[in-house]
Amino acid sequence: MPLRKTFVSITAGVALLSQALLAHAELPDFTPLVKEASPAVVNISTTQKVPQRGSSSGMPDLEGLPPALREFFEHGVPGMPGFPGMPGSPEGPDRQREAQSLGSGLIISEDGYVLTNNHVVANAEEIIVRLPDRSELEAKLIGADPRTDVALLKIEADDLPTVKLGNSKDLEAGEWVVAIGSPFGFDHTVTAGIVSATGRSLPNENYVPFIQTDVAINPGNSGGPLFNLDGEVVGINSQIFTRSGGFMGLSFAIPIDVAMDVANQLRTEGKVSRGWLGVVIQEVNKDLAESFGLERPAGALVAQVMENSPAKKGGLQVGDVIINMNGEPILTSGDLPHLVGVLKPGSKANLEVIRDGERRNVTITIGTLPGDDELMAASGNPDTQQSSNRLGVTVAELTEEQKKAMELEQGVVINEVRNGPAARIGLRRGDVITHLNNRAIDSVETFQEVAEDLPKNRSVSMRVLRQGRASFITFELSQ
Repeated sequence: MPLRKTFVSITAGVALLSQALLAHAELPDFTPLVKEASPAVVNISTTQKVPQRGSSSGMPDLEGLPPALREFFEHGVPGMPGFPGMPGSPEGPDRQREAQSLGSGLIISEDGYVLTNNHVVANAEEIIVRLPDRSELEAKLIGADPRTDVALLKIEADDLPTVKLGNSKDLEAGEWVVAIGSPFGFDHTVTAGIVSATGRSLPNENYVPFIQTDVAINPGNSGGPLFNLDGEVVGINSQIFTRSGGFMGLSFAIPIDVAMDVANQLRTEGKVSRGWLGVVIQEVNKDLAESFGLERPAGALVAQVMENSPAKKGGLQVGDVIINMNGEPILTSGDLPHLVGVLKPGSKANLEVIRDGERRNVTITIGTLPGDDELMAASGNPDTQQSSNRLGVTVAELTEEQKKAMELEQGVVINEVRNGPAARIGLRRGDVITHLNNRAIDSVETFQEVAEDLPKNRSVSMRVLRQGRASFITFELSQ
C-alpha cells in the first residue's frame, strides 16, 4: 500500500476514535443526581380485599425463577391483571383475600405530603410508605383524581427530604431523563433514557399531555419520579405500552405541572375541577381536510355540540375546525382537551375556527367538567321512508320523541343499509345522519337532494350520530 494512502487511513482511523472517545466523555454521570434525589423517593405498598374466583388458569410460568422472585410474583404484581392477588385474578371460589400492590412515590413537602399514581392506591384499605431508612409509616389518602391518575398521600413526619420540582413545559425530545422507583419491589432502582416525545395523547386519557420516554419502566415504578439532568422532577411515571407485561421501550409520565395542579386542588379543595367546552371532537385526516376545504389536515373537528354546554352557548357549531385556542395552535384533536382541562371554570377561551372555509373567532366561557357527561341515543321505527340508490341506504324522518331523546333539531335515521357506499363505510341501521357534504340534513327530502348531487371521485364528508356519539366520516363515489 502506498505510504500516502496508509497515512490517510491512519489519520481517518484516529479521527473516528477521537470522535468516539469524545462522545463517550460527554455521556452524563447520573451519580450526583441519584445521591441527592433518592432520599425523597419512597416505596408504597397497599393492602386490599379482592375476590377470588375460578381456578388458577392464566398463571404465568414461574419455574426457573429465584425463590424470592417466585414468592413475589405469587403475591401479585401491581398493574398486571391475571396474577394471583390482583383484581381479575382467576383463582378460587367467591371469597375475599388480602392482596398487596407495590408502587413508588415522591415526597413533595417536609411535613409529609407524598405524590403517587391513583392506580397504585385505588381501593386500598391500608397504605404503607417505606422511607429510604427502611422505616414504615401508614399514610392517609388526601385525595385522588382518576382522570389524571394522580393521588396525594400524607404521612405524619417532619423534616423529610423533598424532591426539587422542575418545569415539564421546558422538556424537549432528546433530553436525558432518569427514573427512580421500585420495579418488582427492588427499592431505588435507577434507569435512564431520553424523552421520546411530549404532549402525547393516550386512549381514554384525554386530560394528560403525557411525556413519552424510552426509560425502562416496569410494574412497581408507577408513581415514581422522572428527573431531568438538573435533578428536578419533570414527571410521574404512570404507564407503559407492553405486549409482554414488561418494559418494551415505550413509557409514559404525567407532567409534573399537571400533577402539582391536581395535588394543590386535592389539598385545598378536596376535589379537582377542570375546564369543559361540551363538544365531541375528532381528528382531521387528509380526506376530511379536502372535504372541508382545509389547506392541510390539522385542528380538532367539532362532531357534536352538547345541549346547554359552554360551546353551545358560545356559538360553536358542528363542522367547525378549531385550529387555535388562546394563542396555542391545535395541530391534532388531542391537543384541545389538554388545553381546555387546565383552564379554570369561568375563564375565557378564545378559539380560532374554520367555518365554511373562512376563519372566525369564537369566545367561550369555560364551564366545569361534569362527573358523567355520557349521552345516550335512541332510535325508533319512523313511518316515512325514502332511499338513495347512490348511497344504498333507506332513511326516515326523526320523530319528535327521537329528537327529544337525542337532543337533536334535525337529521334522518337509517332504517336499512343495502350494498353500496353506505355498507362499505360501515353505516348501520339506527345511525342518524345530520350532515352530508357540509350541508345540514333537516328532512328526508333534503337528504335525497344532497345525495343525488354528490360529486364523484372526491372526498365527501358525512356526520353520523351513533349511540350518543357523533363523528364525521368520509367516502368517495365513483359513479
